[in-house]
Amino acid sequence: MTPPQEVPPPPDEGAVRRFEVGPEHLGRRLDHVLVDLLPGWSRSRLQAVIRAGGVDVDGRTVHKANLLFEGPARVAVRLPAPRTEALDVTGAPIRALPVLHEDDALIVIDKPAGLASHPKFSGPVDPGTADGAAAFGGISVSDLAEARYGALPVGQGEGRPGIVHRLDRLTSGVMVLARTEAAMEALVAQFRRRTVEKTYLALVYGAPRFDSLWIDAPLAANPRSPDRQRVATRDQQDAGQAREAETFIEVRERLGALSLLACQPRTGRTHQIRVHLQHAGLPILGDRIYHPRGAPPVILPEDAPVPPRQCLHAAALAFDHPLTGARLRFEAPLPEDLRILLEYLRARA
Repeated sequence: MTPPQEVPPPPDEGAVRRFEVGPEHLGRRLDHVLVDLLPGWSRSRLQAVIRAGGVDVDGRTVHKANLLFEGPARVAVRLPAPRTEALDVTGAPIRALPVLHEDDALIVIDKPAGLASHPKFSGPVDPGTADGAAAFGGISVSDLAEARYGALPVGQGEGRPGIVHRLDRLTSGVMVLARTEAAMEALVAQFRRRTVEKTYLALVYGAPRFDSLWIDAPLAANPRSPDRQRVATRDQQDAGQAREAETFIEVRERLGALSLLACQPRTGRTHQIRVHLQHAGLPILGDRIYHPRGAPPVILPEDAPVPPRQCLHAAALAFDHPLTGARLRFEAPLPEDLRILLEYLRARA
């Protein structure tokens, strides 16, 4: 594994930079011009600054990175405040990605819990405000990958270089990133065709009466919290607001009032496993959003080493290599926090 590499902060973070755009930039995109004018800033991060309303052209705020310069212009860029370093759930800094595999087309990593997949962005905000700071405040998988490998393709939206699929910030495990446009297209297509095999391990409340179960429950946004999901109501299904979601689960280990499950989602909806397990009466231990209704069904002893996150780990990922077509499978071992908790539970089961 390549030794860790620190991520140097881009120059001038938190500053306002002003430029005169001359004839040499005519006909070029705004984001491409800014990359030339602001050495050390990646195009993906500058795109996020543009979309957040951090760039004025001739005194007018613009939100489109593909704006073409048709004549000389004055540009002002409000760069976001310095980012905080990435921390795992123990508070330890993450300065490099744990790499399981790399080649000219792709990178496979074992993402630590606590590291966001990409910089968060949820709409036009002023980078100088609290919302803006949240949008740009933390180093992500994308940032660490670009620091190590250089510019990466953007296929899942601006501000998400290299990202083919994502894991929740507090979920650990296997992720694949693309290094070329061709690899990005091929990998995204496999996820859409559902030929990628994903296996997650989840430690849940409950002792299932079954050994395996197929959950077919469409998901839709929760009207009270649009950033969260729920099993769709009949009204949501009739209104076309639901998206199909299927997950196969099997019991790997019974630990008294808790169970270790293997989950294989056929679809890839946001929070799918977490919502499906809650719906099945098997909510994930430590999940603060999709948690048991009412009091927890199990009160663990105070000395139980429960990690400060949902106990969900992306254990394995299998897909076809975008260049050779060979079937690849990668596994990420249980991280230390989950391993210690399982050992504790086994000793007391």
